[in-house]
Amino acid sequence: MSYYIHAAKFFLKNNTEIGGWLEVTADGKFGEYIPSYGEKPAGEIKDYGEQWIAPGLVDTHIHGLLGHDVMDNDWAGLEEMSEGLLRTGVTSWLPTTLTGSFEQLNEVCKTIGDHAGEEKGAKIKGIHFEGPFFTEEHKGAQNPKYFRDPSIEEYDEWQKSAKGLLQKMSLAAERDNAVPFIRHMAGDDGKVVALGHSSATFEQAKACIEAGASMFCHTFNAMSGLNHRAPGMVGAAMYLKNVDDELIADGHHVRPEVISVLVREKTAEHIALVTDCMSAGLQPDGDYMLGEFPVVVANGTARLKDATHNLAGSILQLKDAIKNVVDWNAATPEEAINMGAYVPAKSAKIDATCGSILPGRDADFLVLNPDMSLAETYLNGESRYQA
Repeated sequence: MSYYIHAAKFFLKNNTEIGGWLEVTADGKFGEYIPSYGEKPAGEIKDYGEQWIAPGLVDTHIHGLLGHDVMDNDWAGLEEMSEGLLRTGVTSWLPTTLTGSFEQLNEVCKTIGDHAGEEKGAKIKGIHFEGPFFTEEHKGAQNPKYFRDPSIEEYDEWQKSAKGLLQKMSLAAERDNAVPFIRHMAGDDGKVVALGHSSATFEQAKACIEAGASMFCHTFNAMSGLNHRAPGMVGAAMYLKNVDDELIADGHHVRPEVISVLVREKTAEHIALVTDCMSAGLQPDGDYMLGEFPVVVANGTARLKDATHNLAGSILQLKDAIKNVVDWNAATPEEAINMGAYVPAKSAKIDATCGSILPGRDADFLVLNPDMSLAETYLNGESRYQA
C-alpha cells in the first residue's frame, strides 16, 4: 500500500523543498512530490514534523565494517556489511578492495559477480579496485609487493569474472601504460578511473585526466602535494575542471580548514564524500587487520602498527561525514547531502539508480534531524533502521 511522507524539508535532486508531501508507492518506489501549497493528499501520511528527508547515502570507497573486509572474499561477510551500512545512512555502495595478487582480486570479482543483488541491506552497485597499480612512495596502508604497471589483459579478466561489475579503479598516474589503460577502461568500457596513491607530476595527472580518468582518490591523502612551482596531484585535483574529488571528512585525514578550501574551489558539485572505512567500522577500539597489515584503532583513527603509524583507512561513517562538513562550516546541509549521495553516485556512473530522490526510483531515503544526525533509514520504502 502506498503512503506519503510529510516533513519540514525534502532534499530533492534539483531543489530543496520546504514542507509538502512525498509519495512512496506500493512497490517501494518514489512517486510524486506535492508542494506545501498543493492539496494535501488522501491516504496514509507519515508525519516527520520538523525532520528532513534526504536520499540514501552512497559510499563508493569502503573496505570493511563490523569486523569484515572485502578482501576476506566472504559473501556472508559482505551481506553483514550491507545490513550494517543502513545504520550509517548508506543505502548503496561499492565494495572496495586493497592491492593484492591477480588471483586474490579475481576471486573477489567472482564472488561479488555471482552474488550481487542478493544482499538484503545497502545495495551493491559495483566493485571499486583501490590498486594494485600504485607507486611505493605514496603506498599508504597498501602492500607494495603487489604494485605493478596497469595491465589491460588483467583488467579484462577481472571484468569478465565480475560480470561487468568492476565499476571503478584507483591507480597511480605515473605508472607505465597508465594512459592507454585509462583509454581502455574509461573510454572503451565506460567505467571510472580515479588517480591516487601517486607521486605524479601535475602534467602526468593531467594527461591521465585527458585520457578519460575522471576522479581523484581520497584527495590530499597519499598523493604528491601542492607546491607553487610543482602543483602535483593535489594541484591537479584542485585545478582541473569537471573532475570529481573523493574526500574523507573525519577530521583526521584532512584538516577541516583544508576541506573548506577544497569545497570553495571545486564546489560541492565535484566533491564525493567517502569513508575509506576498514573492518573496525562500527566496532570497539582495539587491534584489527587491514588486508595483511596489523592495525590499531584508537582515538577515532585506524593506524598501522608498524613504525610509520600511517593512517590505515578510517572508521568513519558516512552519516557523520555529512554532519561534520556542516558542523565545520565547510558546506550547507544541502551541499553536504549532495556530496554524500548524488556526487558519489554520479562520479561512479551509478547515478541512474541511486543518489537522488526521483519518481520511479527505489525509495531509499533517510530521515535526518535538523542537526544533520541520522534518525531513520528506509530501503525500498520500508523503515530498516531507527537511531
